[in-house]
Amino acid sequence: MISQIRASLVTVTDPRSAAAEAYRALRTNLSFSSLDDPIRTLVVTTPAPQPGKSTAIANLAVTLAQGGNRTLLADCDLRRPALHEIFGVDNSSGLTSMMLDESAMTEPPLQETGIDNLWLVPSGPLPPNPADLLGSRRMDAVIARLIESADIVLLDAPPVVAVTDAAVLGSKVDGVLLVVTAGVTRREHAERAKETLEKVNVRIVGAVLVNAPADALMGGYYG
Repeated sequence: MISQIRASLVTVTDPRSAAAEAYRALRTNLSFSSLDDPIRTLVVTTPAPQPGKSTAIANLAVTLAQGGNRTLLADCDLRRPALHEIFGVDNSSGLTSMMLDESAMTEPPLQETGIDNLWLVPSGPLPPNPADLLGSRRMDAVIARLIESADIVLLDAPPVVAVTDAAVLGSKVDGVLLVVTAGVTRREHAERAKETLEKVNVRIVGAVLVNAPADALMGGYYG
């Protein structure tokens, strides 16, 4: 299974790299930021449409799993799901199946990722009304069911300023992490995303910068 995993999972393919170490630092920062109020459900999203979001959440999930946490990834981007492609798994059943099928709630469609302590619930068939599904009471039940199977659940959500999905989903979880891409994310989009989430009382736990220039000193130390 590991051989099928794409090279974007640097935490698997090059665990001694500076990039992999940065994801481990993110794992540590999340742990320390929530000592008094542990995060068990976390939405990862971006201010605006941009590459790197799903790669970032996948690598974060790997580091959490490597740290001994039973980790579950749920692809809640019901518009452009990507996690099933990153891990090379079937997407015929997933999150939307749990929304519609009681048997899928009883036995969630957890996909093996080939990584110890890490499972994936792909998006499943795409619905015509993603925001309505994610904002429903049924979604509350789905999240509650998923957390029964893991120490932490990471939910991949669409961009904040593009659609309402992330804000709707963020109100149901312990926190939201924003992925910002160097040279791509515009300041006004990041500010608007922050304002949008704060208006619905979403807890923003922080932001992570991806695609930043490599630090030569870090590369030498961890190479």
